[in-house]
Amino acid sequence: MSDLTVDALGLLCPLPVLRARKVLSGMAPGQVLRLLASDAMAQIDMPVFCREAGHELIAVEDIDGGQAYLIRRG
Repeated sequence: MSDLTVDALGLLCPLPVLRARKVLSGMAPGQVLRLLASDAMAQIDMPVFCREAGHELIAVEDIDGGQAYLIRRG
């Protein structure tokens, strides 16, 4: 279950990560963001971004047209 969903489908690197960073900065610690992305680089960039920024990548699931990333705000 997520607190907020951001649709970054169709956006290319680095835009999905930048959208995630911007939205997460406004969320309270412990809240969960569901980010939708279709860029293949997001599969590499999201785990690295979460690790470096102190967020928890809870899950990645395939959806129609891309992936959904569940990220818990650190």
